[in-house]
Parts: sequence; structure tokens; C-alpha cells
Amino acid sequence: MFDLFFKKLEDRISLTDAEKELIKSHLIPKKLRRRQYLLQEGEVCKYAAFVTKGALRAYTVDEKDNEHIVQFALEGWMISDLYSFITGEPATYTIDALEDSELILMSQASRQELMQQIPSFLQFSYFQIQNAYIALQRRITDLISLSTEEKYTKLIKTYPHIVERVPQHMIASYLGLTPETLSRTRKQMAKNK
Repeated sequence: MFDLFFKKLEDRISLTDAEKELIKSHLIPKKLRRRQYLLQEGEVCKYAAFVTKGALRAYTVDEKDNEHIVQFALEGWMISDLYSFITGEPATYTIDALEDSELILMSQASRQELMQQIPSFLQFSYFQIQNAYIALQRRITDLISLSTEEKYTKLIKTYPHIVERVPQHMIASYLGLTPETLSRTRKQMAKNK
């Protein structure tokens, strides 16, 4: 279960066997059934989750009961309510499993301890936060500047596995569209091919 986690980690940093064992001692394996929550809005996000199997989503629900998906996570990806995880404030997102999933969890206290004990883990954590910020900035720019067709095309090219595994109404939510708008866009794109 830890193989994929350590492969991703070692793609970025070098670790000794002792460092791997120390990191492993801080990891918590967790299984979620489809539709089971990892985090609910209002709770404090105590863990960052690395997906080893399955698919999850992070979303918020507005006052009209509409879901707004902000992130998907498939195998090899991390997911959390980063603001809540870092600050200890209540989460604004709910995270649940779209498929039966297997995760590796790490608490903020464990993350802090590992960053102090393993200098390269500090480097890895910095890299993770930096990439999360870059992805967020790109996502915001895309949402406000791309056309509906451009948003969908970019999603297909960048994350083809999401489109294969996630229902279209959730993809529409992620893109800031109604399911009907996404359906019309897909039909128009198919017609134009």
C-alpha cells in the first residue's frame, strides 16, 4: 500500500532506509467506501490524504444546495482542505470517495515533525505547497478566462482519466457549468469534429 506513496516521494527527494521507516511510522492507512466521507464541512481537517487506489472529490455546497467541486484526486494525488489542515480552522470543503478508495493519511503534527527531522522532507513539503498554489492559480485563471469549450478541452487533455471515471454532472460542477451546458458543449464539439 505504501509503494506508490514512496515512489512519488522519491521522484522528488532521496531518502535513506531509516528515513523511509521514520516516515512510514507517521503514515495511517485508511479505506473508504464509495460515498463515504473523509472530511465534512465545518470539521477541522486533521489529515492530508494520498490516494493509492480510487477517486475522491472536494466540494462545497451553496445556500441553494448546489455542489461546487473544487478538486478531484485519483491514484498518486493528494487531497485535503489545505486551509483547514494548515490553520486548524474549520473546513470549508467536504471530501468524499467517488469509488472504493485506499488512502495514506498524514497528520499536520506528523508533517511538522518529519520536516524538522528530515531536511529533504521539508523540501518535498515546500514543493507540494508550491504546486498546490500554482494549480489553484491556473484553475482560477481558466475559470474566469476560458470559454466553455476551452475549459472542457483543457480538462480532457490535462486529466483524461478524470473524464473517464467521473460522472459528467460532476465534471460540469468542477468546470463551473450546469450539466445541460456541458452536454450542449460536448454535442457541439462532436459535431465540429
